Amino acid sequence: MAESRQERKERTRQAILDAALELSEETGLGGLSLRAIAKRVGIVPTAFYRHFDSIEQLGLALVDTSFASLRQMMRQARREWTDIDAVITQSVSILARNVHQRPEYFTFMFRERMSGIESVRAAIRHELDLLERELATDLARLPGPADWSSEDLRVLSNLIVGMMVNTTEAILTAPRPEVERAVLHTAEQQIRLTIIGAANWRSRPR
Repeated sequence: MAESRQERKERTRQAILDAALELSEETGLGGLSLRAIAKRVGIVPTAFYRHFDSIEQLGLALVDTSFASLRQMMRQARREWTDIDAVITQSVSILARNVHQRPEYFTFMFRERMSGIESVRAAIRHELDLLERELATDLARLPGPADWSSEDLRVLSNLIVGMMVNTTEAILTAPRPEVERAVLHTAEQQIRLTIIGAANWRSRPR
C-alpha cells in the first residue's frame, strides 16, 4: 500500500526530531543549525517549516515526546495502591525500561534542563511539576497521607520525583549492568523508606 501524504509528513517530522536529538549531543539545542538538521534528514531547509516554526518549537516538541509515555505508564503503575511494594518496584522498572528504550530523549532532558533555551528549560520544569502533581493526587489515596494538607503532599511527591530524576541520571551513566541493578535497588529502598516514614507524619494546621 502506498504511503499517504499524512504518513509521509509524520515520518519526516519524526526524522527531524531524531536528527535534532543526535546533532544536539554535540552542540546543545541552542547551537543547532536548521541547515544541518535538513541535511541530516535529506530535505531542503525550507521544508523544516512545514513541521516546526523554529528550533525552539522543535525543542518543545522533544520535551513533550520525552515525558508523554513516561507519565502515562507511571499513572498506570499507580492505579492500584493495594500493594505499595509492588507499585514501587514496578514504577522503578518502568523508569529503567523507558530510559533504555529512549536514552537519547533522557540525555536531552538532563542537558537542556540546566542550560540552553529558557522556554525549553521551563517546559521541562513544567513536566516535572506535572509528575509531582499527579503523584501527589495518587498519594492522597493512601491511608496516612489521606489526611495531609496539599502542601505536605506536594513536598512528599517532590522528594520522590527528585529521587526518580537522580535515578535516571545514574542509569544513563551506569558503566555495567551490576552497577545499574544496584542503582535500581537503592532507588526502591529510598522510595520505600520515604513512604514508610511519611505514613507517621501528621499535617499541622497553619
